[in-house]
Amino acid sequence: MSHLRSVASLCVLCNRNLDPLTENYNISFYLSYLARWPEYFFIAQSPSGRPMGYIMGKAEGRGKDWHGHVTAVTVGSEYRRLGLARQLMHILETVSESTHDGYFVDLFVRASNAVAITMYEGLGYTTYRRVLDYYASDTSVEDALDMRKALPRDVNKESIIPLPHPVRPEDINFD
Repeated sequence: MSHLRSVASLCVLCNRNLDPLTENYNISFYLSYLARWPEYFFIAQSPSGRPMGYIMGKAEGRGKDWHGHVTAVTVGSEYRRLGLARQLMHILETVSESTHDGYFVDLFVRASNAVAITMYEGLGYTTYRRVLDYYASDTSVEDALDMRKALPRDVNKESIIPLPHPVRPEDINFD
């Protein structure tokens, strides 16, 4: 695993973003993350240099809501079931804990993506809340699950106590 450090390095992600399970963003979105949170951008490459997967995230929130956020994690279909997603998630969790002293790590996942939800649960994530109509396109809308994993700073694991009711995207604010 290595840091993604340059704008030119973003090009190696192109074939990973053709995967239908990967959320896609415009280039300015990637550039803003790379400029602001370079410590949260990692790529897994094969010995020949081919990209196998990547993770990108950020630090956000205030007070006890200060945390690491997984914006995107993806592994190419030919490299799945090798533990790469687990390794990438562990790296992001370590950065969130040791560099940013966060209380938790969170992520959003499509409520219908049972495979990903099971993987995240296996990594210690729990569902904190359902976000109604989080994923929207011209043809469909879908809820997201906001999943969280407490970090050591959250001694009492307050950050992962589930909310009893769903929220809307506009209700999510960590600023």
